[in-house]
Amino acid sequence: MTNDEKYMQMAIDKCREGVDAGQTPFAACIVKNNEVIACDHNIVWASTDITAHGEIHAIRNACRHIANIDLSGCTIYSTCEPCPMCFTAIHWARIDKIFYGADIADAERFGFNELKVSNQMLKEMGLSNVQIIGDFMKKECVEVFEYWSQKKDKRVY
Repeated sequence: MTNDEKYMQMAIDKCREGVDAGQTPFAACIVKNNEVIACDHNIVWASTDITAHGEIHAIRNACRHIANIDLSGCTIYSTCEPCPMCFTAIHWARIDKIFYGADIADAERFGFNELKVSNQMLKEMGLSNVQIIGDFMKKECVEVFEYWSQKKDKRVY
């Protein structure tokens, strides 16, 4: 298993933890110099905060961890392609690279109200320097959506 696979697996495990806690199937881990500085799942329902996506939660905690809003040199591993809000936060935090598993179409297929704007489109329109590696461990990430979809108490937004 490569380091990238290890970090994405951590995000997947955190995602499953969130699903078991009644949250939606999204999570992200942020790594700097081979150290995980944040790994969080979506807490939208728990916090009654529509902006509390897994990536946002991880970015907030990573910034606290290093006591700085500049996350240059970091990589984020997200179980799903970041939404436009999360991509913008990744750009503003100066995160170098995004690895994501499931994509926007996958999230939409499971009932989420997604904007049909890919990370690649956002990068090009916004002239962002962030590197994007999509469909990374996609099968494993989609499996968490499938696991979530079997829950009787699941909720979408």
